[in-house]
Amino acid sequence: MILIFLADGPAAFGFLTIVVVALVFVSEIPPMTILKSLKPLTWIILFTLLIHFVSHDGEVLAKIFIFNVTVEGIKFGILISLRLILLIVLSSLLTFTTSPIQLTDATEKLLSPLSKFGVPAHELAMMMTIALRFVPTLIEETDRIIKAQKSRGADFESGNILKRMKSFVPVLVPLFLSSFRRADDLATAMEARCYRGGTGRTHMKELKFKSRDFSAALVFLVICAVAGLLTLKAGELF
Repeated sequence: MILIFLADGPAAFGFLTIVVVALVFVSEIPPMTILKSLKPLTWIILFTLLIHFVSHDGEVLAKIFIFNVTVEGIKFGILISLRLILLIVLSSLLTFTTSPIQLTDATEKLLSPLSKFGVPAHELAMMMTIALRFVPTLIEETDRIIKAQKSRGADFESGNILKRMKSFVPVLVPLFLSSFRRADDLATAMEARCYRGGTGRTHMKELKFKSRDFSAALVFLVICAVAGLLTLKAGELF
């Protein structure tokens, strides 16, 4: 994902697009499942595309009211929109192929060398685990509160933006209260089980660097090198 932000130029983005498509097929996740993850952000992608169409100077292709659609704006808009799409697809691949426990264990393992400098690696990983665990719960709780408020006559769809924002106040207040109550209950449960942080704790499944991990790291370094060379060439050309 960081590489996508660092890459620049059509060649680099074309190469990264091929890499991401290859990852989709290697993951064995149905492509339609991946594409569904783009649906909620379709309007943001289209808005980003249109904004760049009319916000860059260059060769004018068309004039819409007071805005000029330029060749450079189209090129830049396509690249930025493609960057967003690649980021969303990679994020979806990560969540579809890796469980929250695996993510937090890997995060703790990566941050463990920093614990010598006072960075609480285990506590950060634990916070990530809890946050990921309660996202579905919060979504379900929000849906339940909205339905309860609608049954009492609340209207969340009519009026201007300010009125709609105000109508969500009766939803946010009980949602925050239930979240704090749930956090307090979780803290009490962890204390009752004698949780005292990461000092001296062990893992049921220890992570070990194996040959396929080495192969994946090597492939990633090759991808970085190719994308970096294509980005440098793009800088020389443009």
